[in-house]
Amino acid sequence: MAKPELFVTPGYGQKFHELLHFSQALKIGDRIEISGQGGWNDELEIPESIVTEIERAFENVRRTLATAGADWKDVVHVNSYHVGGFPPIVNETIAGLFREYMPDRAPIWTQTGVEALGLPAMRIEIRVTAILE
Repeated sequence: MAKPELFVTPGYGQKFHELLHFSQALKIGDRIEISGQGGWNDELEIPESIVTEIERAFENVRRTLATAGADWKDVVHVNSYHVGGFPPIVNETIAGLFREYMPDRAPIWTQTGVEALGLPAMRIEIRVTAILE
């Protein structure tokens, strides 16, 4: 059986590790699971624009996957958590980013509406599973 490996994303991941004692990614064999990624920057600030927040969340997923040796092309499953519902701009932005980051694969996806997320200003959090080929 493969030994689990934990990874901390440079920048914001190091802050979360120090503050809350959790890792950003777990690799077991060819499977990678990541913690939910928000649209924060390395200072844990959330932008005012929901589109920018979603774009940053996708980039943070990419950064976190990279720490474990993966990329969006390896993603097979996406969970997204949303505060404030699902206005058209949210789904349009996410679908566009799926096409940009994964042009050759349409992952399975579950959206869940929630009351709150880990940082007060957050409106979206994205968690993925990747399988290395």
